[in-house]
Amino acid sequence: KRQIKWCGHAAFLITSASGTKILTDPYEPGGYDGALAYGSIPDLIDIALVSHDHPDHNFVQALKGNPRVVKGSGSHSVSGIIFKGIPTYHDTSRGSERGENVIFCFTVDEVRLCHLGDLGHPLEATAASEIGTVDVLMMPVGGFYTIDAQAATGVMNTLKPRLVIPMHFKTAKCGFPITTVDDFLVNKTGVKKLSTSEITITPATLPASTEIQVLTYAM
Repeated sequence: KRQIKWCGHAAFLITSASGTKILTDPYEPGGYDGALAYGSIPDLIDIALVSHDHPDHNFVQALKGNPRVVKGSGSHSVSGIIFKGIPTYHDTSRGSERGENVIFCFTVDEVRLCHLGDLGHPLEATAASEIGTVDVLMMPVGGFYTIDAQAATGVMNTLKPRLVIPMHFKTAKCGFPITTVDDFLVNKTGVKKLSTSEITITPATLPASTEIQVLTYAM
């Protein structure tokens, strides 16, 4: 049914028209001594993407459905979908603080998706050109562990996606020392705060110019 659902944190469930279920960066429910209070993901997952090995992004062991796990840079082909992993870093000092991070780009039902994982620095030109055209950008905005509102705005302006879905920000279920989504939304146009966790996206329904849609976490 071609849906994108924000489970919480950096975890999105993407369901293709044919029913393939792709989950990005599964978190550990109740992880970090309860600071990450998002609930378990009940769906049967076919493919799990892991941007880097931290428990709020790589908790594949509890997923139902025995998914194929995709991690690391380079090209990965699973169930007819090519996942392109682009190497980046989790900090501004080339990984010396928090290690490496992989951005995943993939196309589902003719919609080009990009998940930035825990990108921790402004995008370099080489990475931006490897990413190429983006329809839907799932982007961290909370700062501290990842790019902050200002750097995220720069990434958005560089990639010019049709749709931005913010992630990895402070919510009632995330007690990390990061900001809420509101810092990122300041002075932005085309912002929609939705009371749903799920949206349906097709090439025909994509906005003509960049729009930001803030989803409500599902879990």
